[in-house]
Amino acid sequence: MNILVLGAGAWGTALAVSASGNPRQAHQVTLWARDAEQARAMQAQHVNARYLPGLPLPENLRVVDGANVAALCAQQDLVILGAPMAGLRALLQELRDCRAPVAWICKGLERSLGSERGDGSEAIALGLMAHEVQAQVAPELQAGVLSGPSFAQEVAQGQPTALVAASTHALVRERLVQAFHSPRLRVYENDDLVGVEVGGAVKNILAIATGLCDGLNLGLNARAALITRGLAEMMRFGLALGARAETFMGLSGLGDLVLTATGDLSRNRKVGLLLAQGKTLDEAVTSLGHVAEGVYCARTVAQRARHLGVDMPITEAVVALLDGEMQPQQAVQALMEREPSPEIR
Repeated sequence: MNILVLGAGAWGTALAVSASGNPRQAHQVTLWARDAEQARAMQAQHVNARYLPGLPLPENLRVVDGANVAALCAQQDLVILGAPMAGLRALLQELRDCRAPVAWICKGLERSLGSERGDGSEAIALGLMAHEVQAQVAPELQAGVLSGPSFAQEVAQGQPTALVAASTHALVRERLVQAFHSPRLRVYENDDLVGVEVGGAVKNILAIATGLCDGLNLGLNARAALITRGLAEMMRFGLALGARAETFMGLSGLGDLVLTATGDLSRNRKVGLLLAQGKTLDEAVTSLGHVAEGVYCARTVAQRARHLGVDMPITEAVVALLDGEMQPQQAVQALMEREPSPEIR
């Protein structure tokens, strides 16, 4: 297969490395970097020094810069979009005429535009999931998402990992499996695109909360309670958007939540830890050097949940914390002082 990965961040590079070294398939993989200087350095040094330092790139991985994206896509059997949610809309617009199957790897919701007025009444401009953005700007694409519990560093190192290829198009799922399924990377198919995307978005917010919990030394009981109740939040939100309940018991739901909430490589968890230490949000985000999607989509998820009438108290507490309306201990207290309610509802 000819595979194009657009975006030379940590995750895009890791997938390009994985596909290039797949022992079951002789793939021709091209990694596109928007930054020409970064691409030249990667070509010369055979390493992505900024995002995956110390991990050599395969000799057969082709790295290119700034080339015409539409022209590159014409030669491909599969295109992977490595942009964060903030850059997805623009990249999809460039690819709207692409005939190859397309899959994004970002996790989150697009930032909402706030409130707009139309026909004399106020309407909420809700933030969109990735597939909803694609439906707006590139509706003819056969597209989907590759998601699941995974840290880029471990995938690039060839450590055992399992992912989910989700799409309503069978061809997209099949191409993703063919591209990445290997003895070190298992890829499962799922046609519940909404559920997989909701899991990938909400788990980042819950990881901030869990990092806060651990940073305040609240104990393992509190961590277990937070993850479990967070999963219930995720499921309520997903079901209201049309997802299937069983998806949240799988890799892109429970699996990704556990990894991101407890793993030391989790950027979103790190944000929570730093906030618990008294760092400001700007200080916490700046220290990462990478995007923490939970910071950028928390408000959007909370807004959309309110619009749907879905109760998401942990998400609301994280938003209040990020907005500076609560201090860490106040956020915990607000959750613990809520009125009693049934566990299953």
